[in-house]
Amino acid sequence: QVQLVESGGGLVQAGGSLRLSCSASGSIFSTNAMGWYRQAPGKQRELVAVISSGGSTNYGDSVKGRFTISRDNAKNTVYLQMNSLKPEDTALYYCKVFGPLTYAYWGQGTQVTVSS
Repeated sequence: QVQLVESGGGLVQAGGSLRLSCSASGSIFSTNAMGWYRQAPGKQRELVAVISSGGSTNYGDSVKGRFTISRDNAKNTVYLQMNSLKPEDTALYYCKVFGPLTYAYWGQGTQVTVSS
């Protein structure tokens, strides 16, 4: 089975940076799209960024220009570089790997807290 493990979260001051990593084990193919989502208390989970197998990307409006998603297919790893962090970026960040038939694999999440 596929397992996803996120890392890199933590506490950072506004304006700072963090880089999240999501490492996948199991049968992950180069054709899988991957992404990052986040959920803050009292809010629905929202898309942060996605990246296709070919490297094309898409971002949520709230993070455009500040976050960058990338992937290393050889390592089955997806990254999220977060710059110019704001308090409203505080959330639990989840890694997602898109599977077949609309199925998706999810990690357990890594906490990002941005202080003002």
